[in-house]
Amino acid sequence: MRIIVMTDAHANLPALKAALNDIKKAGYDLLIHTGDAIAIGPYPAECLALLMATPNVRLITGNHESYFVKGVLKAQPSLMSDGEVQHQHWTHAQLGPRTKAVAARWPYRLDIEESGVTATFLHYPLDESGHEFRPVRLINPSASQLDAAFIAINSSVIFCGHEHQSFDVQGRSRYINPGSLGCSADAVARYCTLDISNHRFSIQHHAVEYDRTELFHAFEERQVPERHFILKTFFGQNI
Repeated sequence: MRIIVMTDAHANLPALKAALNDIKKAGYDLLIHTGDAIAIGPYPAECLALLMATPNVRLITGNHESYFVKGVLKAQPSLMSDGEVQHQHWTHAQLGPRTKAVAARWPYRLDIEESGVTATFLHYPLDESGHEFRPVRLINPSASQLDAAFIAINSSVIFCGHEHQSFDVQGRSRYINPGSLGCSADAVARYCTLDISNHRFSIQHHAVEYDRTELFHAFEERQVPERHFILKTFFGQNI
């Protein structure tokens, strides 16, 4: 079984297209996006439409999908600025109520067992309810930090996202963040391949180059709220 794992596309349509074109060359059995397909980038509706039209895809809820479904005004996080709230409202307006009803059905966690290998896919560590994210930071995490963060999960391999930097750490389980597909200082779209066979699994990390000209133009053309902050913070562009 071959599973493609990507995370944090963040409404970056050129990056998503580049990754999917690369993925189609080798084929796959299942494609899983582990949350935050929307927000930050200028193409939230287009990215969700493309992902949902992709064969054998499963979409996991990230914090940005949670804001979309639950309503950001009802529970504005303490660290969320008013400008980010404006950006969230713009993103949600591009998607509409029909997409919201679809996104409300996406799980926060997906578990797969194949050929003696158990794999778990989620956006970030969850609390006991399974519908809220725990306030932990997993930036360049150690094995012990990851063991503690995912203590309730007993799987061979655990995939997550949220923090945009990639990691691949062996602890009690093997913990993998493919790295954000849509947000990075360099023009590459990242994803992973999980191959499972005969009670074993292997991981390959991929980075596909793409052209960001259209992406940067769309931020201005669509007047994306907080675009200057976004371009500097998430793409390394000094505006």
